[in-house]
Amino acid sequence: MPKTYYAILGLTPWASEIDIRRAYRDLSKIYHPDTTQLPKDEAVENFRQLNEAYATLSNAERRNAYDRRIQFSRFQYATYDNALNNNANSPLKNPKNLQTIDDDGLPSERPLSGGELFALLLIGVTLVACTVLVILVAWLRGDRLFPDAIANLVIFFATT
Repeated sequence: MPKTYYAILGLTPWASEIDIRRAYRDLSKIYHPDTTQLPKDEAVENFRQLNEAYATLSNAERRNAYDRRIQFSRFQYATYDNALNNNANSPLKNPKNLQTIDDDGLPSERPLSGGELFALLLIGVTLVACTVLVILVAWLRGDRLFPDAIANLVIFFATT
């Protein structure tokens, strides 16, 4: 299987323009025929592939067309299970970008790790604790928790 342009640059399809430019600059220093220790023919071929990959991925229109050609879609992951269940002959039955072997340079799906879940839990607990702390400090200082308009509505509904 030929390498994708993303694999040539050592990137994923979600790479930003800055990442693409940085990877190209670093690899061009390594593979440039005038500065590499590789045999001249191999260096020229590697540098040609690198330039072709950069020319395609650095242009937004060409990158979108290339992503369609390699069947990469940011939305395909959400519709993958639905397509399998609804149509056995679906083109998503064997998509090229959901391989289990990561030799094609395209990402694969994975669940969140325990550390990532714990970090999300800490963020949620911190948000709730900060909100409670702000309300508690405002109440202890004697500040009004509600503006006058809302306070009047609360009193009105409490008396009816």
